[in-house]
Amino acid sequence: MSQSCCEPGVSPALADPRWRRALWVALGVNILMFAVEIVAGLAGDSKALQADALDFLGDSANYAISLGVAGLALAWRARAALVKGITITLFGLYVAASALWSAFGASSPRPEIMGIVGIVALIANAGVALMLYRFRNGDSNMRSVWICSRNDAIGNVAVMVAAAGVLGTGSAWPDLIVAAIMATLAITGGIQIVAQALGELSATATEARS
Repeated sequence: MSQSCCEPGVSPALADPRWRRALWVALGVNILMFAVEIVAGLAGDSKALQADALDFLGDSANYAISLGVAGLALAWRARAALVKGITITLFGLYVAASALWSAFGASSPRPEIMGIVGIVALIANAGVALMLYRFRNGDSNMRSVWICSRNDAIGNVAVMVAAAGVLGTGSAWPDLIVAAIMATLAITGGIQIVAQALGELSATATEARS
């Protein structure tokens, strides 16, 4: 992981205006898509869409935090990434619990709403992921942003698969299975971020003592 010779612990990429510009665009897209998906998820009675909407909301907070710490030292960026990693993990646990609860209740998701909104969300997330792709190998904070965008695009494809499954079977199970998949992605991604952030905090603490 490269560092600036002028400011120890700060990645040169963080000074790149393209990074901050990409974050601002990603923030705007995620806020807009949260509003669209939460309305569509409730209207279509889709747990997968509601889970994806909450993911958009969580990512909006993540991008806002990233913008706030982009110019700070590595230790502060690692702390922000640690908070994000824990948040993502908790979000995954919430989605898993929600899907499990819904499995025992009556649910009739509307596949046409799921499919249309899934396509729109995929286009939005694919564009964001493409913008952030060049920053995927940065520090834990930058990596967390990339992981969020990657997981979002995968989740949108899964929502569309679930819509086809609900349409073909007339059952809510495809919707619930996708919600479970999204929970797994969130939990594993959050654990990766937490692990890298803790490693960076440990390294900076060791360097400070030496």
